[in-house]
Amino acid sequence: MGVAGKDGASPVCHRSRPVVANLPVPWWRAYALLMGAAVRAQVQYRSNLLLTFAGGAAFQSVGLVFVWLVVERFGAIAGWSMAEIAFLYGMRLVSHGLWLVPCSQVYRIDTALRTGVFDRYLIRPGGPLVQLLTQRFQLEHLGDLATGVVVLGAAASRLPMSWSVLGVVYLLLAVAGGAMIEGALQLAIASLSFRALSTQSLRMLIDSVFNNFGGYPMRIFPTATQFALTFIVPLAFVAYLPAGVLLGHSGGLHVSPWIAFGAPVAGPVLLLLAYRLWRSQIKHYSSSGH
Repeated sequence: MGVAGKDGASPVCHRSRPVVANLPVPWWRAYALLMGAAVRAQVQYRSNLLLTFAGGAAFQSVGLVFVWLVVERFGAIAGWSMAEIAFLYGMRLVSHGLWLVPCSQVYRIDTALRTGVFDRYLIRPGGPLVQLLTQRFQLEHLGDLATGVVVLGAAASRLPMSWSVLGVVYLLLAVAGGAMIEGALQLAIASLSFRALSTQSLRMLIDSVFNNFGGYPMRIFPTATQFALTFIVPLAFVAYLPAGVLLGHSGGLHVSPWIAFGAPVAGPVLLLLAYRLWRSQIKHYSSSGH
C-alpha cells in the first residue's frame, strides 16, 4: 500500500535506473563507424570503383607474369615449380591486400602533419591513429586483395596438396600474420614522421623491397641478402617461410624448420612493438600552426 505524499496523492513507485557514465567509444567501434562512412562515400561512384579495382588487379598481375616468364625460361627457381611460386606470390599478395585495404591511409601521415590536419585528430574522440586510418578508403586496393585470392586459389588447385584443418588454419594465420608484419613496418616508419616530418622515401623503399623480392624463394639471393630479408626487414616471414612449411620445403629453407613453422607469430609481436613506438613518438608531435 502506497504512502500518501504531501499533497495527499499516492505516489507511483518507480524502480530507479543506474546512471551510466558517458564512456569513450572503443577504438574498434570508432574504426568501424568511420571506415563505414569512408566506404559509403567512395562506392557512390560505381564507374570509378570498377576502374580502380581493375587497375589494382592489373598492376599486381604484371609482377606474376614476370615471374612466369622467368620460370618458363629456367624451368624452376631454387627447386620451386611455377605453381609453388604462384602459391608463394598469392600468399604475399593476400597479406599485402589485407593490410592495405583497411590501413593504407598510414601513408598520408606526412601530409596530415605538414598541413596541420593531425591537430584535429588530437581533439576529436576516437584516437588519432584510428582517425588517420579512416580518413579515406582506397578502392583500388581491393584489386590487390582480390588478385591475391584468385592467384592463391588457382595455385593451390594445381598443387598435389592434401588440405587438413590444421593446414587451412595455418594458412589463414600465416596470411594474417604477414599482413601484420607489413603493417607493423609501415606504422613504425610513420611513427618516425613525428621527428623527421617526412618518411616518404623510407616507405617507398620498403614497398619496393616487398614488391620486388617478396614473390621469389629466398634461396636465389646471396646469403647476406637472405639474412637481411629475414632478420632486418622480415620479408621472409610474410610468405616465404610459411609457404615453405605448407609446400614441404621446410627442410630446404635457410632457417630452422621451427622458426619457419612459427612465422605467423612474428606478425602480432611486431605490430605490438610498432604500436608502442607510435605511442612513444606521438609525444614529440609539434603542431604546424596552420
